[in-house]
Amino acid sequence: MTQKKRISHKKNNEVNLKVGLGARKVALEIVDSVLHQKISLDECLKNSYSRESNNGSILFDYRDRNFTRLLATTMLRRHGQLTKIVSNYLKKPLPNSGQYAQLILLLGAAQLIFLKGTPHSVIDTAVELCRMQHSSMRFAGLINAVLRRISERDPAHLLEQTNDFLNVPKWMLNRWITAYDKKTTREIVTASLKEAALDITVLGKSQELANRVNGIVLPTGSVRCYGCGRINELPGYTDGQWLIQDAAAALPARLLGKIAGRRVADICAAPGGKTAQLVSSNAHVTAIDISEKKLLRVRENLKRLRLSAASYIVADAAKWSSKTMFDAILLDAPCSATGTIRRHPDILHIKKLQDIDKLSRIQKAILENVALKLLRPNGILIYCTCSLEPEEGEEQIEMFLKSYKEFNRVPIYANEIAGLDECLTLKGDVRILPYHLQLSNPKLSGLDGFFISRLRKRGHYSS
Repeated sequence: MTQKKRISHKKNNEVNLKVGLGARKVALEIVDSVLHQKISLDECLKNSYSRESNNGSILFDYRDRNFTRLLATTMLRRHGQLTKIVSNYLKKPLPNSGQYAQLILLLGAAQLIFLKGTPHSVIDTAVELCRMQHSSMRFAGLINAVLRRISERDPAHLLEQTNDFLNVPKWMLNRWITAYDKKTTREIVTASLKEAALDITVLGKSQELANRVNGIVLPTGSVRCYGCGRINELPGYTDGQWLIQDAAAALPARLLGKIAGRRVADICAAPGGKTAQLVSSNAHVTAIDISEKKLLRVRENLKRLRLSAASYIVADAAKWSSKTMFDAILLDAPCSATGTIRRHPDILHIKKLQDIDKLSRIQKAILENVALKLLRPNGILIYCTCSLEPEEGEEQIEMFLKSYKEFNRVPIYANEIAGLDECLTLKGDVRILPYHLQLSNPKLSGLDGFFISRLRKRGHYSS
């Protein structure tokens, strides 16, 4: 009997080691794809899960997927600090052939410093990962030595030798310091490097769902929870009672006012959260997106939510025209998404300075087309982006209003955004920064960075 127990225990250890190696190996592949191929984190995760599921891999388990994502996002968020710390224990940088070994070092350091991993487990799996890859086998001893030395130090002391700014590209930092100031930039960076809580837009009673998921109802009406488990297993998911949507992203649709029975266009509609809000407000909604695949996702999301009363058009919003004019337009323009680093740390690695100029031109073209050709006189337009860059927000609106005198800004007031006075600009726009909405629980604090402006087209309209 004792012998059988020992054999069973040994098998369990082998399974646990295999699970740990599998999750870590996939995390390394994901980070490598983001850093060196500039593939988005979401796409990498989707491809990895699909591949592992098709192979009947251990990563099909939800907990393993969560662990994989945690490893990858931590490495991406803290890449600058981890690189600095690891380099302090290397006599010289690893050669190009040691690129994979370098990632293993960063993975090990991330677990030891930020994830409080057990040293012997972290080091053993790192060495094993090293031996599994031909290009990194010769670095096994080095990795063992470096991670052991790191494990002997107090993580807090190691972090004292670094700072959060190391994790953000210099061009991005310089832009934020210019647009805001150094103190504000420090707060933006600190908030952006924290894992975001889960925000839910409820189509029914918010407090009832908050009680069921052990969450809270934010002043804006969104339900927020942290570590509440698998999304599709939460109460109300299969019944279509709610959708995942950052609390900041849920605001623009509400700023259109009373839209029941009115014709509303949702421009650049994917993934469909705002479309669902508009439809649930009983508006006659037309969802427009340039991607047929993304628009299909909008349709699927509305189907789950049991909201089918919408029209779908695949079109380039910068060129699309229609005989029907709209009473209201919601334009969530394509942007650099620098306000969403909390949820998408890959942005720190895949976005480039030149993207801002390219995207601002696209935004200008879309804004002019939909405002001039699709919005009826006296109609309302909401322009928003999840960007922290002024060219994609404040400056875009200022240039538009200067060029087209038939439009004027309709100021947004604090009571329309749940009293978030700190988010209002002097001109009546909304500028949300990631550190806004601080609550007693730090894990439940913060918002995605967002810009929102509300415009009206002057003139008389008769239907």
